[in-house]
Amino acid sequence: MFNNDISIDLGTATVLIYIKNKGVVLREPSIIAVNTKENKVVGVGNDALKMLGRTPPDIRVVRPLSDGVISSLTLTQEMIRLFLAKVIHTNIIRPRIMMCVPTGITDVEQRAVVEAARDVGANDIYVIEEPVAAALGAGYDISKPCGVMIVDIGGGTTDIAVLSLGGIVVSRSLKIAGDEFTEEIIRYMKREYGIIIGPRTAEHIKIEAGGVIPHPKEVLCTAKGISVLEGLPYSVTVSSDALYGIFDDLLYNITERVKEVLEETPPELHSDIIQNGITLTGSGALIYGLDKRLAEAAGVKVRLAEDIEKCVVLGAGAALEEIDTVDDPTHIYHKKAYIRD
Repeated sequence: MFNNDISIDLGTATVLIYIKNKGVVLREPSIIAVNTKENKVVGVGNDALKMLGRTPPDIRVVRPLSDGVISSLTLTQEMIRLFLAKVIHTNIIRPRIMMCVPTGITDVEQRAVVEAARDVGANDIYVIEEPVAAALGAGYDISKPCGVMIVDIGGGTTDIAVLSLGGIVVSRSLKIAGDEFTEEIIRYMKREYGIIIGPRTAEHIKIEAGGVIPHPKEVLCTAKGISVLEGLPYSVTVSSDALYGIFDDLLYNITERVKEVLEETPPELHSDIIQNGITLTGSGALIYGLDKRLAEAAGVKVRLAEDIEKCVVLGAGAALEEIDTVDDPTHIYHKKAYIRD
């Protein structure tokens, strides 16, 4: 992998950019702020996040990717272009870029994100699916005839896949992931406490006190929002003991899809999965106790990958490095390659 090679994890919630010898040089929310009167971008990433819930009517703060699908091609292109402009300097000339994209992305959406990379002067541009990149980033050699099972839980989607011989053997993708767990907390706080909280507050509660099993010791977290009855500022204290049961329906959907993938996996690969277990990747997999509940439901050991939040972008970088070792780069782990003329 040359020093001008870049890999990008285009996540629903977060974008990560990796450059070899520099590591992850950017990790910012997949969010953009637009002035609708002037039709001009006024913030992206962390800058846009600071504006969320605090803008006048003529400024919209939006996520151009929703549930693993690009909801606005134009804003997604602009977001990628601005993120790349932050990390591509004059010493990086005509970089090669590996784009990691959701499994449900269409050809039109794929070409849109590729064109955004072209705008910053990229030389060669390649595309890889998230579960494949996640497996590589977790340290697996998926080129061998050996079964590897990945459950990648991002912000908008959960991708479940069994991989072998460089490709996906069986897979499922569902629109239940970290963002849905956050939304469930928002609904719970309104229903049980009569308080309306924002997504940033809910995310904080999820990280601090959320879980799908009880914490060893009760964790208390303060939530500040608006009273439903009075419309005035209001704060309550929520306990981890009250939260862990609210995610059961979401967890059930994930575990059922995992069991479906296991049922459809060829018998020859089952022994490999039993031996290696299931590997969890993605920031959404960090909710407390998820690995234990999934292992109990699937009957297979489950482990959290090292560098769990960086797995996908590191794996995309590894795939880009391997391109130089094969005669036809379109036959490696990614689906397609786009080469600048």
